[in-house]
Amino acid sequence: MNDENPSPSPSRSRGGRGAIIWLLALIALAAVAALGWRGWKERDAQAQAQAADAAQRLGAIEQRLDSVRRDQRTLTQRVQDAAATNRVLRDEVLGLGQRGALLEESVAKLSDPSRHGAQALRLDEVEMLLSLAGQRLSVADDRDGARRAYALAAGALEGIDDHRLLNLKQTLAQERQALDAQGAGPRARLSQQLDAFAAGLAGLPQRATASTAATGQRRWQRWLAPLVDVRPSRQAAFVAPSDRNAGEAALRIEISLAHAALERGDAAGFQASLNRIDQWITRLWPDSPALRQGRQQLATMRRLPLRGDTPLLGSTLEQLRSLRSAGFTAPSPAAAATRLEEETAP
Repeated sequence: MNDENPSPSPSRSRGGRGAIIWLLALIALAAVAALGWRGWKERDAQAQAQAADAAQRLGAIEQRLDSVRRDQRTLTQRVQDAAATNRVLRDEVLGLGQRGALLEESVAKLSDPSRHGAQALRLDEVEMLLSLAGQRLSVADDRDGARRAYALAAGALEGIDDHRLLNLKQTLAQERQALDAQGAGPRARLSQQLDAFAAGLAGLPQRATASTAATGQRRWQRWLAPLVDVRPSRQAAFVAPSDRNAGEAALRIEISLAHAALERGDAAGFQASLNRIDQWITRLWPDSPALRQGRQQLATMRRLPLRGDTPLLGSTLEQLRSLRSAGFTAPSPAAAATRLEEETAP
């Protein structure tokens, strides 16, 4: 029996036990690796959760910072608005103080019982001065006198404290500027030109020069010149000294008549006087360049107007009369004080 079932050998039993040990070692190693992988996944998940939580907290902090910045900007704007409101209120308080001072001053002025009559007299004075200026311009073309009258009227008008006269004061200032821009006026300039022409008559030659006489003579006159002096009668009508003196006196009279026509604004009389002056100088002096220049001066003076174009002059007087005809009067002290209080009230 023992010979038929022999026992296993020791080498085979040792090989089986080694294989089991290696299998157990591999199983243990796999278990350790599985546990390590699971731990690493858990740590990774925890790290991601912490990062997400940190990002969420950071976003919340940024939102809070933005909200704080908006609140800060709102508070800054409110502070600036409050400062601007305070400045406006301070200016309004100062303006109320100034209005109060002006009101007190105006009431003090209007409390004078003699002021109402004084303003009415000033209006009458202004109207009289404006009428005087217009008459000086229309009658005598006295620009200097009209300027003085306008200056006096402006001074009298400035003494009246009434806002209804503001347009009248502005119109008067424009009228004065228009008058100053015209200078001396056309009559004064014509008078100066006539005086210059009269002064230049003394320099006209009494005899025609040889070149002028030769130019104006015909051929047969030049042939007979050594024997006979042929001259037109209109070139030397007055040969005798007494006749020439009478002609020069008549010329001076015509110049005086031209000045008189200028003074009274008689355009027809001035033109007639200039025509007669032209006739006299051609009879008293022979033809020469100086004589032709003088006649050209006369022709220029004939073309000049005696009156300038002044559309603004007289508008202040018309406006003042329109105001007075519409019922404008100087205000009484009580009514003026009431109106000033209503106007200066905030």
